[in-house]
Amino acid sequence: MPVPKKNLPAYRRMARKVGKVWRDHGALEFRECIADDVKVGKWTSFPRSVILKRGETVMFSHILYKSRAQRDRVLTKAMKDKRLAKMMNPKAMPFDARRMIFGGFKVVVDM
Repeated sequence: MPVPKKNLPAYRRMARKVGKVWRDHGALEFRECIADDVKVGKWTSFPRSVILKRGETVMFSHILYKSRAQRDRVLTKAMKDKRLAKMMNPKAMPFDARRMIFGGFKVVVDM
């Protein structure tokens, strides 16, 4: 997701709260990562996918679960958690949620 660099402190505070909620509901790991070596590609890239604007950086979240079923349970509980209520207002978010990309992935190689 794209986050304005000026909003990074607010984003980190929000992410810590969100991570606590997810972990409290059973997520095994919760990580927030900031772009370190993410260049604009010719056809596609992280910056292109989120329509990155000047003054923004790309953030990547990674949440680990035991299974897809457990992910679905955690997500359902977390989204109903009252600790997130104020943060769910798009106007209160330190980023443009309309440009956020999300989905689930299945492990195909685990070494």
